[in-house]
Amino acid sequence: MVEMELNKIVIDEKRHDQLIVLKEKGGARILPIVIGLNEASAIKLKISGFVPPRPLTHDLLHSTIENLEAKIDKIVIDRLEENTFHAKIVLKTESGKTKIIDARPSDSIALAVRSHAPIFVEDEVITKSEIFNQNQ
Repeated sequence: MVEMELNKIVIDEKRHDQLIVLKEKGGARILPIVIGLNEASAIKLKISGFVPPRPLTHDLLHSTIENLEAKIDKIVIDRLEENTFHAKIVLKTESGKTKIIDARPSDSIALAVRSHAPIFVEDEVITKSEIFNQNQ
């Protein structure tokens, strides 16, 4: 697995699909992922420091996880199938148990920026993405 960080968010309100770019920590490889406007906005709002008057969906989920005495340990983008990325949210409970939840990368990253959790991508996913992007 390769640790990556959020490098860029591209929001074009005229289009339905937005783009986030993950960059290899300490490396040069990138992973562009197309996401929806709502998820891109949720990520952008959080990293810009905006505090909404009431919790937004990702804030609510983050708060729920914490109130259940767990924390987001890491995010793992583990598959690329038919041009669709798949991710897992890895939770650690206070008792030390690990729970793994299937999720979209966009929602996972929105939670990662709220919890300051690391983002990992399986090496095979980066390789597949590079091949796919070269053929475009």
